[in-house]
Amino acid sequence: MKKTVLLFFILLSFSVSSQKKNDTLPKPKWKIHGRFAFIFNQSSFSNWASGGENTVAGNININYDFNYKKNNVNWDTRLISGYGLSHLSENGLRKTDDRFELNSLFGYKTSTYWFFSFIANFRTQYTEGFDYRKDPKVSVSNFFSPAYLTFGPGMLWKKSDNLNVNIAPATARYTLVNDFFSGKFGVEEGKNTAFSLGFNLSSYYKFSLMENIEMENILTLYTDYLANVGNVDTDYQTNIRFKVNDHIKMHMTFHAIFDDDSSSHLQFRQLFGMGLNYSFHEKVTYQ
Repeated sequence: MKKTVLLFFILLSFSVSSQKKNDTLPKPKWKIHGRFAFIFNQSSFSNWASGGENTVAGNININYDFNYKKNNVNWDTRLISGYGLSHLSENGLRKTDDRFELNSLFGYKTSTYWFFSFIANFRTQYTEGFDYRKDPKVSVSNFFSPAYLTFGPGMLWKKSDNLNVNIAPATARYTLVNDFFSGKFGVEEGKNTAFSLGFNLSSYYKFSLMENIEMENILTLYTDYLANVGNVDTDYQTNIRFKVNDHIKMHMTFHAIFDDDSSSHLQFRQLFGMGLNYSFHEKVTYQ
C-alpha cells in the first residue's frame, strides 16, 4: 500500500512538473504561409473549318508570406513571384508573365491598430522582354532593367494580416537599369540610376467573396516631390481564387499599372486558368 501511494505521488509530481514546463514553452512568433500554383492551357486544331492556332501555355506562381509578432513588434514580409510562357504554332515561344517582388513592412505598435512603420519594396523581372508588335522584335526590358528599390518610414494601420494600409510621406525610390536601357524608365541618358523622393501609400485587403472563393487586392500609389509633382504612379492587382478541392484551383488575375516613366499608356494584364495548387498552411516556427 505504501509503495502504491508513493508511486501515485511520484506520478502526480511528474505530471505537475510537465504541465509547468508546457506552460513555459515559447509562444509562436513566426508564421509562414507559402503557395505554389501551376496553370496550364492548351488548344489544338486539325482541319478545323473556322480556323484556329495551336497553343500551349503555362504559368508558375510561388508566393510566400512571413509574419512575425512579439509584444509590440509586427513584421510582415511578402514574396510574389511568377513566370509564364506560351507557344503559338505561327509565332513561336513568347513570355506571358515575369515578376519578382519582395515587400517588407516593419511596425511598432502605438495603439490598437496603429504602428510606427518602415516599408521596403524591391521588384524586377527574371528574363528579357520584347515588343512583338515590331518586326524584328525589340528588347524593352531585362533582368534588373528596370529594377525598383523603395523604402521609407511612415504610419501603419493594421486590423489583421488580411487588412492594412501604410502611409509613408517621405519615401525614397531608386530606379536601376543597365547601360543598354540608360535614358529609359526615368533614368537620364548616360546614367544607370535615378533617385526620387515622394509620398507612398500601400494597402492590402483579402476577404472571402463566398464559400471557396477569395479575393485579394494589392494597391500602391506613389507621387514624386522632385519631378512631375501631382503625377501619381498607380499599381493595382486583384487576384480571385476559386477552390475546386485541396489541390485544384481556378485563378483570375487583373493587374493594372500607370507609370509614365515606363510607358505613356495604361499597362494591363489579365490571366485566367485552372491548375494545380499547393499551400503550405501557416507553418509555425518557434524562437
